[in-house]
Amino acid sequence: MARSTARKRALNTLYEADEKGQSILSLLDERIAEPGAQTPLPEYAIEIVRGVADNRRDIDGLLNEHSTGWKVKRMHVVDRNILRIAVWEIVYNDDVPDKVAIDEALNLAKQLCDDDAPAFIHGLLSAICASKPHGAPTDQTN
Repeated sequence: MARSTARKRALNTLYEADEKGQSILSLLDERIAEPGAQTPLPEYAIEIVRGVADNRRDIDGLLNEHSTGWKVKRMHVVDRNILRIAVWEIVYNDDVPDKVAIDEALNLAKQLCDDDAPAFIHGLLSAICASKPHGAPTDQTN
């Protein structure tokens, strides 16, 4: 299964946990045990959800630090979870180039969010990328 699909499935899980006020990891365990009508979660979706859950405090801290005017709690639930996935990929997953993480986040935002969201998401993720230490492997493109 393509990573784009895995990101969307991860977003669905993060969104559901956020909306229900449920622990991300408890919902993930439920979805792994009982996928319901959907196919089982792809491994990369599970990796994303666990990564976001394990690092959510730091991810939200970065989002709050670099966001102007909108703190994480005030963001639309879909926007904030798209951002959490992208920040996890940018900061914690060296296998995904920053540009790819941003492009994937923008694709999700264009499909699922209002018209203003892509520009907001792009600006915020670009600021987070710019604040990373230079020379990190994920900053380089081939």
